[in-house]
Amino acid sequence: MKNGERRKVRVVVVGGGTAGWMTAAGLVGLLPAACDVTLIESEAIGIVGVGEATLPHLRLYLERLGIDERAFMAATDATYKLGIEFRDFGRIGDRYIHPFGTYGRPLAGVAFHHYWLRRDRAGAVPPIGAFSAGVVAAERRRFERPGSDPGDPTTSFGYAYQFDATRFAPFLRDWAEARGVTRIEGRIVRADRHGDSVAAVEMDDGRRIGGDLFVDCSGFRSLLLGETLAEPWEDWSHWLPCDRAVAVPCASPPGTIEPYTRATAMPAGWRWRIPLRHRVGNGYVYTSAYCSDDEATAALLAGLDGEPLADPRPLRFGAGRRRRSWAGNVVAVGLASGFLEPLESTSIYLVQAAITSLIEHFPDTRVAQADRDGFNTAIDAEYDRIRDFLILHYHATDRADSPFWNHVRTMTIPDTLADKLALWRGSAQVARYGHGLFLEPSWVAVYLGQRVVPTGWDPRADQPDAAGLDRALGSLAQAIADRVRAMPGHDAALGL
Repeated sequence: MKNGERRKVRVVVVGGGTAGWMTAAGLVGLLPAACDVTLIESEAIGIVGVGEATLPHLRLYLERLGIDERAFMAATDATYKLGIEFRDFGRIGDRYIHPFGTYGRPLAGVAFHHYWLRRDRAGAVPPIGAFSAGVVAAERRRFERPGSDPGDPTTSFGYAYQFDATRFAPFLRDWAEARGVTRIEGRIVRADRHGDSVAAVEMDDGRRIGGDLFVDCSGFRSLLLGETLAEPWEDWSHWLPCDRAVAVPCASPPGTIEPYTRATAMPAGWRWRIPLRHRVGNGYVYTSAYCSDDEATAALLAGLDGEPLADPRPLRFGAGRRRRSWAGNVVAVGLASGFLEPLESTSIYLVQAAITSLIEHFPDTRVAQADRDGFNTAIDAEYDRIRDFLILHYHATDRADSPFWNHVRTMTIPDTLADKLALWRGSAQVARYGHGLFLEPSWVAVYLGQRVVPTGWDPRADQPDAAGLDRALGSLAQAIADRVRAMPGHDAALGL
């Protein structure tokens, strides 16, 4: 510290791609007086990203950096996303949409789904999706930005984006470099470890890049946290056995672009469908224990909506995370920290959560243990909660038509998820969190969408008169339908 001012922290981001450039842009955009940011990447090293589906939290990231939404969408071939459609997960032929937003509105402090469950037991109400503006708009392929009144269920919903991941990193690179991020092109051949930290990285041309804080965005390799500091890996493949994927884009079919991502259960996993403006991203996530690479590729190509636009691209991975995401002076972000399959579009969210937590615990030139502990506690909670939510999609099924579905249906699940399921099955209560990902409406969507029917509900939901409650529910569903009918189509909202 000099003249009462903190010296800027020298931050070295190792790796580009979405994780690297989101980190660099976030730091230079939100902490310009606290750090100097250098990013090292090699054009010769590809990125993992394919078609990318996101969650509404990305909007907050863009807003905080002052990035214009329309400019971002044009640069990345983006479309709007109101939720995720799941097909064939509970039973073959089932479908539901997990929306971004709530169902109905609370009454007397009791969540809406309790009233719905009461009247659904009597056969008196439409499906719960009729009480979500996001679900109704998605099914009708309509879109407009949500209203400003969070208490109005006809306009209160969230939205995210579906975009080309290969265009997002270059877009952020231009933005970040214009604000002072230094980019170094080249390959790192080794990292110099000093005690429990990294002192510098050495380039293939002999350059040595030192720093105070290193952010590992090197992908699955985890060059700094995994290879150099040898941070242990926690393997979750016994709960999430899918370990491979094959991806391919195809031509867009005729008709209005869907404002939602689709996940369809397959005999050995599931397939994704992400509609962009000028193409569709497709992929099959599967387990090699029950499906060969050739079988997966053939199944993926057979289900395309249009002509393939590239050769199928194979990917390999394993579910899990590093025991700590911040060790010494190394913070791992993205795949260098952990991996959870993109069933609920959480990849970019986990990058964003790490950036947010890093900013909240941003160190001086000397890293304090309290900062590391606070960061790791927050990131561990994010990974653990998402893990349980993903496992729910597999475990909450009646399917017994393939070895894969038999395995996930009957496997032992984490105690944390077992407790959540017991709470729901008994009284339709959902474990509540003050912040983070997958709050009450998300769990309700998957529970009900996959036939996890509770035996009861909050007793306060029994208080209103049945006839009056039915009228109120009917009026609400009609108001949502009328409001959605007035929305423009998704293509029109995109300006197509």
